[in-house]
Amino acid sequence: MRQVVKLRLLFLSVAILCYASGFQFLPETLEVSNGQLLTTAFAALYFVFLPLLYWLCIIKLGKQKLWKLLLIVSLSCLMARLSFPVEIASHLEFIIWLRFPIIAVLLGIELFLMVSIVKALWQARNLSGDPRVSILEQFGQEDERKRSLALALAMEPASWFYAIPRFSRKHLPSVTHINLLSASRWHWLLLACATVLLAGASYVVIQPWSELTAIIVSSFIMYGLILITANYRVSRHFSVYRHGDQLIINNSVWGFSVVKFEHIQRVMVGPPPCENRTGVINFGQGESSNIIIKFKNPQTYFGGLGWLPEEVKAIAMNVDKPKALADLIFDILDERELEVRRAELTPSRQESVSQEVFEGDADIPAELTS
Repeated sequence: MRQVVKLRLLFLSVAILCYASGFQFLPETLEVSNGQLLTTAFAALYFVFLPLLYWLCIIKLGKQKLWKLLLIVSLSCLMARLSFPVEIASHLEFIIWLRFPIIAVLLGIELFLMVSIVKALWQARNLSGDPRVSILEQFGQEDERKRSLALALAMEPASWFYAIPRFSRKHLPSVTHINLLSASRWHWLLLACATVLLAGASYVVIQPWSELTAIIVSSFIMYGLILITANYRVSRHFSVYRHGDQLIINNSVWGFSVVKFEHIQRVMVGPPPCENRTGVINFGQGESSNIIIKFKNPQTYFGGLGWLPEEVKAIAMNVDKPKALADLIFDILDERELEVRRAELTPSRQESVSQEVFEGDADIPAELTS
């Protein structure tokens, strides 16, 4: 599990513990013994400790926007209104009413974003590749919120695209395959069986209370078979492939990275066990990675179905054909270097070089290959 995900889970666990403790131990009034002391302690937890922990785990280490600190502060205000003694909670009554205009504004913004994103998805309906890559090309320079929402919505057509073999029959071929647990048939079979059993169990449990709700819940769970199948087929057939001037790396269907070849600084095949792995994200099963791709500048890995973007300096993988991937990268980088050196030549010199190569009277000049 990556550090960013661990930090998010850590903060979530601590926040749930703090809020649950507040509802359990805070008195209903300040008149009771130690009422003021308990209220002061939980006020420090709600409005000092939790915002500070959120800033450290989510904003600073997770590299998120500073304005998101308002989310935890507003949540603490709401929890204080519901759990603090009545003498203090009465002063926070405005929080209950303030939430309605805030929700209305947020819904308006979300609706606008969804309309623009759905429009982009509709325009990309005839593309033969991964819809997530197409959406990322359109929203890659947008703000993180809009990009994350776009990727989340793109997961629906992407799931169907990969789950149905006919839809992905024209998919670009893979250069190599990451050795992922989700690429095995028995893993897919176990997840499919677990999904069917969970759907049946949910229907049995909810049906005595409401048959309509039971059908909706069980159908929603069964719908997860599409995502499970897409996860299996991406892991088995389309984990690493070339898309134009970009290298697409799919860590199953849950996360992917789109890296331009020009941003690759170094490729290491079969790195030693003592290799420094600071800032490196690891894909694949096995004792150690057999290829590491280092970047000139940090690249974005879109984890959690696009909701958890993470900046990485390198990607380490355990693949079945590390040399084939390394050769592809080297060939493309050599071609780009050749083009750059050719562009640096004067027009007259470039014409003479092209003539020499065309006629075959000499090898490519040293200034183009060095």
